[in-house]
Amino acid sequence: MGDQDEVSEKGAGALTIPSLRWEEPPEGPVLVLLDQTRLPAEEAELVCTDVPALVQAIRTLAVRGAPLLGIAGAYGVALAAARGFDVEEAVEALAQARPTAVNLGYGVWRAAAAYRAAFAGGGAPAGAAAALAEARAVHAEDIEASTRMAQHGLALLGELLPGGGHRILTHCNTGALVSGGEGTALAVALAAHRSGELRRLWVDETRPLLQGARLTAYEAARTGMAYTVLSDGAAGSLFAGGEVDAVLIGADRIAADGSVANKVGSYPLAVLARYHHVPFVVVAPTSTVDLETEEGADIEVEQRPGQEVTEFSLPFVQGPGAEAGTGIPVAPLGAQAYNPAFDVTPPELVTAIVTEVGVVSPVTRDGLAEVCSTSRWSKSRSGNGMMAE
Repeated sequence: MGDQDEVSEKGAGALTIPSLRWEEPPEGPVLVLLDQTRLPAEEAELVCTDVPALVQAIRTLAVRGAPLLGIAGAYGVALAAARGFDVEEAVEALAQARPTAVNLGYGVWRAAAAYRAAFAGGGAPAGAAAALAEARAVHAEDIEASTRMAQHGLALLGELLPGGGHRILTHCNTGALVSGGEGTALAVALAAHRSGELRRLWVDETRPLLQGARLTAYEAARTGMAYTVLSDGAAGSLFAGGEVDAVLIGADRIAADGSVANKVGSYPLAVLARYHHVPFVVVAPTSTVDLETEEGADIEVEQRPGQEVTEFSLPFVQGPGAEAGTGIPVAPLGAQAYNPAFDVTPPELVTAIVTEVGVVSPVTRDGLAEVCSTSRWSKSRSGNGMMAE
């Protein structure tokens, strides 16, 4: 495994380190990641010099979030090519690092396709240059998609909730930490905040790894949003009290029928929202839509280590690279744990899916396919990634 050097930025008043960046120091190209396991206590970076280091960062959630995983995967292929490692081996390792997030494979296969095409005509240097150019294109497209999703999402909120003063509940983390731009669902909330239409952001803590409490609250504070963190189990009382106007979440994979895989705990929110007649809106780029996965039951749901449930872990206290089994026990020794990373919400519970090219509502198979057909990229039936239309 390559080096994972650390650079700390303590006490910053605002996020000063991008979630991901490509650098080319004299000793060779590297991919630099903001270590999200260390937030909010400190902003620290991981410097990945090879693909095994990047795969480890992906699996430990140092880098996470569907769009950012696609960007990281593309740069990972470029890193392998630039440093002369086995690119096909890198592609395999990266694509399998997390099974549910379709964007990871999307980015990997795009960069790999560019590498293979250029390598066939110009050898390794041409292949490496093409892979890096494609990774940068994936990165740039995500920035643009984030901006467009925020615009479409804000317009939708205006239609669903005329008059402003929105009280929005969100789950997990969907801001700049998961994107090249300002995110997916949280980008919509941020747009509402900037337009003076956000009254309150309700932030689910998002057990067991607390991405909401640690990351969404971290981003909300730095953008000046009015926010409140709540335990996941308290969401029902907010709905019952009429304190939620809309639910906004992201997605890690959307099946062809409109079923949405997102951080575990999303499905109960959809049920609550339906019962209380509250809009439940998913915000995700078209690259998250997997038209080759026919329905929600076909989505592979990642099972995380049980220790994430049976231990309370503080990676930023333990230091970088802390492994499961080193946290504070909160269950008896040997307790079994059920720890799916995601759950799947059926399309009939989703009010709308907001993408960079438009809104799908009602959520139907035909409607989703039509929106995806207007995007720049569509799924290749060969199973080898994405092809330009």
